[in-house]
Formats: sequence, structure tokens, C-alpha cells
Amino acid sequence: MVKPIYLALGAIPVIVALLISVPLLTKNEIPISAANSIDKIQIEYTKHQLKKISYGVTERTGAQKTEILLIKNNGDTKYSVTEQGYLQPDIRSKLDEKTFNKIKALIKETGFIAIPSESFSILDDVTDYQKSNVKITLNGRTNQIHWPEENATSDFIPPIITMVESELDKIILEISE
Repeated sequence: MVKPIYLALGAIPVIVALLISVPLLTKNEIPISAANSIDKIQIEYTKHQLKKISYGVTERTGAQKTEILLIKNNGDTKYSVTEQGYLQPDIRSKLDEKTFNKIKALIKETGFIAIPSESFSILDDVTDYQKSNVKITLNGRTNQIHWPEENATSDFIPPIITMVESELDKIILEISE
């Protein structure tokens, strides 16, 4: 028969392992420690509010509003808006280190730079939609991805793209307020 002391001693490593692994497994955030200070990153995020205009036989797609967010390697940002063909004054800012490291870690840890540039088809009956573009240069490697909003396409947009889009939209919201 097994003595109770052996069961107690055998249970201690199991309890410690559970205490360590449960928080790691339930954590749904990317660790900021993934971003190194030696990483060189530049992000250019563009959003176009597009509208199809029909001229009878032909149709044209034009931008109603264009927003461009440029994030440089040192955290400097430049936000430009063009609305109805008129360029608004640029807003310049600097990201705080926590936000900058968060977006850098998200891009680096998820392998965003390795996502293939695929084109997404636009549904025929959609006349007003948003099309986004992100161009990322990470340590000399550049990747550019274009995608429409989800209700304008029948194609599957990978969740990592919408995750990066959401983080960049938060930065725009903070800067523009």
C-alpha cells in the first residue's frame, strides 16, 4: 500500500506545474517581451472609404475619405486625412513605449510579415465599403496586405489581419481625439 506521505510528495510537483501552466495557457495576449529594442519596424496603415459611382454603362470607384497612419521605428506617428479631395492638416504624435511595443510584438510574434499578399474579391452588389492596406517593414523585410471590410467580401479574412487593424484603429482614435 502507498503511504500518504508519498502521495503528498508526488502531488506537490503536480500542483506547482498547474500553478505555472494555467495562467500561461489561459493568457490570450501577446507578450510585449517579444519586441526587442534592436527590431526595426515601420508601419504604414491606410483606410479608404470607397464608393462605386455608376455612369450608366460604366462605373467608377472613388475614395470619399482616405486616412493614412505612418508609424516610424522610434514611435513617431503622422496621421493624414483626405476627405472629399481636400487634405486636412497632418497630426503628428509619438506613441508611448507600451503601445509601440505592443503593436511591434503583435506583428513579430504572429508572423504577420509572412502572411501572403492575397487579393480579396468585392461583392458585386456592394457600393459603399472600406478598404484597408497595411505595409510593414520589419528588420528589412516588407509585406503589404490589402483587404476590404468583412461585409464587402465573401472571402475569409484571417483573424490576425483584423487584430492588427483593430490595434491600429485604436492608435488612430487616440491620436485624432
